[in-house]
Amino acid sequence: MMWAYKSVFYQVYPLGFCGAPEENDGCSAPAEPGLGRFADWIPHLERLGADAVYFCPVFESDRHGYDTRDFRVIDRRLGTNEGFAALCRQLHQKGIRVVLDGVFHHVGRGFWAFQDVLKNREASPYRDWFHINFSGSNGYNDGLWYEGWEGHYELVKLNLKNQQVKDHLFSCIEGWVREFGIDGLRLDVAYSLDRDFLASLRSFCDGLKQDFFLVGEMIGGDYNQIMNGQMCHSVTNYECRKGLYSSFNSMNLFEIGHSLLRQFGPEPWTLYRGKHLLSFVDNHDVTRAASILNNPQHLPLLYALMFGMPGIPCLYYGSEWGVTGRKEDGDPALRPYLEKPEENELTRQLARMAAARRQSRALCCGSYASLVLTNHQIIFERAFEGERVLVAVNAAAEPYVAHFNANAGRAVDLISGEPHDFGGGSELPPYSAFFWRVE
Repeated sequence: MMWAYKSVFYQVYPLGFCGAPEENDGCSAPAEPGLGRFADWIPHLERLGADAVYFCPVFESDRHGYDTRDFRVIDRRLGTNEGFAALCRQLHQKGIRVVLDGVFHHVGRGFWAFQDVLKNREASPYRDWFHINFSGSNGYNDGLWYEGWEGHYELVKLNLKNQQVKDHLFSCIEGWVREFGIDGLRLDVAYSLDRDFLASLRSFCDGLKQDFFLVGEMIGGDYNQIMNGQMCHSVTNYECRKGLYSSFNSMNLFEIGHSLLRQFGPEPWTLYRGKHLLSFVDNHDVTRAASILNNPQHLPLLYALMFGMPGIPCLYYGSEWGVTGRKEDGDPALRPYLEKPEENELTRQLARMAAARRQSRALCCGSYASLVLTNHQIIFERAFEGERVLVAVNAAAEPYVAHFNANAGRAVDLISGEPHDFGGGSELPPYSAFFWRVE
């Protein structure tokens, strides 16, 4: 089984984490310690049970990281290549894998090859690296037109069918493996990437490093378009992210129950049975879970469903102790500087859930079957090679007694370690969650 399918991911937005200036002036000395300060968070990750870190963009960029200037150099606002390599070594020494953001659809206007085009126009050897019309113009009045990502001219679309572009990007990835020892890539706007490029990327990475993990950003549509044996191993599960929080806010767990059956259930038409999507409740692009839930007591239950459902759980830095942030307040609200990690009861609950998942192959890769589904309660089974775990959540403010055929008399809760007897019905206290391993 690929390492990622058994992992708990921890996502960090480095420029926010470091409190970096919004603009990259291109001449300041590299920050010190920059992203190297994340080394102080490693003990926190170990206590939390996270064994893979996904870093949002770390390479030299114009502003926010997704507008790359140079894929070969760590952003000066985050430090140096040597400093980041040292951080990766420290993470690896603790058994924590490293996944970087691969922003290959577009670059920033400061990208060195695009700057050459602006200077030399038709005479530039890089003119075919982009989608350019020298007879047009754009919002920057460059005297030429080019295609940007979804109309954003600060994000210059790369021509991924150009072999020179592919060679450059692949050589950079090879350099990241050689210099930093990275273990995988999260592919930004993977839904917009050329499919032939994706297939070439997968083939290249398969030959570059064993079990090199590719997870693509998908917002909607059929995830199988790019999650298959020729492209990505996994994609971001935005469908269930929405279903998770809105099920609690509307007190209608049928919504998430329907999504889980549609994606992973036993029916022949199930879309993603046996696949491992990246599960999350928030990230750098969406409102934090602690801000979007109407009832704070639902927060640990939200995470319980995320850890219990099929997929690879991913935690966003700070949310594990309840940091807030709303999308409507802008990117800085979602990507804050955090001086040091905090640990509270929510953090400890998540650590217990992560430990439960780590000791259960059924939770990592088991099948999905619905046992009980009401507006306020959900119980489902995960099963793998004889191991059975029942995930039970009561979102109501009142206790609930569930009657269902568990095909067993006793179990142990993997979260608390407490025994459980199925005889006479299973009582779920208010706002409770359990991972019962059937004995």
